[in-house]
Amino acid sequence: MKKYLILMIGMLVALASCSSDKKTEEKTETSAVASNETQPKKVLFVVTSHGQMGDSGEETGFWLEEFAAPYYALLDEGVEITIASPKGGQPPVDPRSKQPNAATPATERFNKDEKAQEQLGNTKVLSEVNQADFDAVFYPGGHGPLWDLAEDKHSIALIEAFYANNKPVATVCHGPAVLKNVKGKDGNYLVAGKKVTGFSNEEEAAIKLTEVVPFSLEDMLKENGGEYSKGDNWLPYVKEDGLLITGQNPASSELVAEKLLNQLAE
Repeated sequence: MKKYLILMIGMLVALASCSSDKKTEEKTETSAVASNETQPKKVLFVVTSHGQMGDSGEETGFWLEEFAAPYYALLDEGVEITIASPKGGQPPVDPRSKQPNAATPATERFNKDEKAQEQLGNTKVLSEVNQADFDAVFYPGGHGPLWDLAEDKHSIALIEAFYANNKPVATVCHGPAVLKNVKGKDGNYLVAGKKVTGFSNEEEAAIKLTEVVPFSLEDMLKENGGEYSKGDNWLPYVKEDGLLITGQNPASSELVAEKLLNQLAE
């Protein structure tokens, strides 16, 4: 009887071990499938390479908060971010956006983030990136894009390719300047008939740069057929029309990122 009991116990242990191994194999297979099905989304950030404010003698570039807030909003949700600029390398940051009165939690986080700073300092050359490698594109503002990205043929073609392939195009503040020469499949301006926003004439006048910028962002969007609207000066205001997401000013950066994340999740 004793030998019989020992034999039975041994058989039960062996069966339990086999069952456990099978469950482990099934779990591993399921995890592998889940991993393959949940590849991280990839977003291309495009920043300006232009650092001079016309003939004013002042420096410009991209606005730090408009980069940092969306950068961390997407990064913290597992999005892979690649940064490009017309010239590649270190893009110019508008010095005013680094002053204490322009600081936000996102900019303070960036100032302590050596990895992000290194990534920004080594942007890819815009002409070498392909929309096929990304799920969406985002353009921060700052006054720089009014001079270079608004006329950059690679940027124009890139945005047209993203839109033609049903991928979101998001931008904020002066960033919508990049849409100036972008057209849709129908040959009309991309913004024509779409609800859009961007840095307003009132806000430009308030910082005394109306006579310095090469063109009025608000006027351009209207002239190209966009249904431009704006909220209160300096407060968050975003318009989303299909794949196109535009924000009015620096305070709109996080909301633009939120809208973009929602589209990426669809």
